Amino acid sequence: MRDALVAAAFQLFLERGYEQTTVDDIVALAGVGRRSFFRYFPSKEDVVFPDHERCLADMTAFLSDGADADDPVQRVCDAARLVLRMYAENPTFSVQRYRLTKKVPGLRAYELSVVWRYERALAEYLRGRLAGRRGGTLQADVIAAAVVAAHNNGLRSWLRSDGQGDATAAVDHALGYVRDTFGSPPLDTPDEEREDVVVVISRRGAPMWRVVQEIESTLGRD
Repeated sequence: MRDALVAAAFQLFLERGYEQTTVDDIVALAGVGRRSFFRYFPSKEDVVFPDHERCLADMTAFLSDGADADDPVQRVCDAARLVLRMYAENPTFSVQRYRLTKKVPGLRAYELSVVWRYERALAEYLRGRLAGRRGGTLQADVIAAAVVAAHNNGLRSWLRSDGQGDATAAVDHALGYVRDTFGSPPLDTPDEEREDVVVVISRRGAPMWRVVQEIESTLGRD
C-alpha cells in the first residue's frame, strides 16, 4: 500500500506537476481512500521523502551501537554512508525526487529540515564522544556540519549525472576531506595526552644549551 501510494504520487507529479496534484488525485490513482494515505504519510510532502524516517532511525541506531574505541570522525562518516545507500538503492526514484525538489521551493525547504535532522543526530553523537573537552560542543557541531556538507556534495554530483557512475566513490572522496581535517589526532584524546610538535630556528654553531633554552622557552617551561 505504501509503495503503491508513492508510485501513484510520482506518476502524477511527473504528469501534472507537484502543485497541481492533490492527495485526492493520488488516492484515486492508487485505488485507496484518504484515510489510507494519511495512515502512511502525514502530508503530501512526506510522500516525496518516504524513506527518510527509516534511514534516520537506522543512523541513530548505528551511532548508538558504536564502541568507545571507535574513531568518532570515522563513525559519523560511516553513518552518512547509510543515507547514501538509501539513495543508491533506487537511482531512478532518487533522480526523479532530486529534479522535483529543485523545482518546488516548498519541497526544498522540507528537504533542508530533513537534512538538519541528520546533522543533529551526528552532532549529538559527537557531543557525547567529546564531552568534557575544551570546545567539545563546538567541535561536534562543526564536524557534523562538515560531514553533511561533504556527503551532500558527493551525492548531488551523482544525482546531477542522472545517477550514473559510482555514487560511493564521489561521497568517499568528499568525506576524505573531513577525515583529513578532523580525524587526526583522535578528537577524544585528552588535551594533556596530545603531543606537541615544535620547530625551533637557531643560528648555525649555537651551543646546545642555547638550543635547549630556546625549546624550553617556546614550550613555556622555565
